[in-house]
Amino acid sequence: MPSHSEKRVLPYTADQMYDLVADVANYPKFLPWTAAARIRSTTDEGDKTVMLADLVISFKVFREKFGSRVALWPETKQIDTEYIDGPFSYLESQWNFADVDGGCEVQFSVDFEFKNKLLQGAAGMFFNEAMQRVVRAFERRAADLYGAVA
Repeated sequence: MPSHSEKRVLPYTADQMYDLVADVANYPKFLPWTAAARIRSTTDEGDKTVMLADLVISFKVFREKFGSRVALWPETKQIDTEYIDGPFSYLESQWNFADVDGGCEVQFSVDFEFKNKLLQGAAGMFFNEAMQRVVRAFERRAADLYGAVA
């Protein structure tokens, strides 16, 4: 059951970082191992928007599609993701964004387990490095979209 969490202060606004992470359809452009993304539906539920999305993850010989329910909370700048279907027993992640002096505090956490024990073992061996690469990819995407920091 790998889990990972981290907190960073980045030189962008909470709105900018929230918008970047909420833009699931563009993940294949910058996110490692993300081969494709498809938004099944988007529903406005008043205080939040719920998106059903599919991602195709590709790593060496491993290629799997999984579906997730993404709850976008614009007022509180929070994004919650829950697993729907695919190769996991479960997957949950959460992003929180808050404006602070000098930029935005970003908090990210993820917890998951593969159904396949072989995949789970392989994931455990490179999980922390993979999560760090994912977080760095979001940071690079922010620099590309909003300007690099001097």
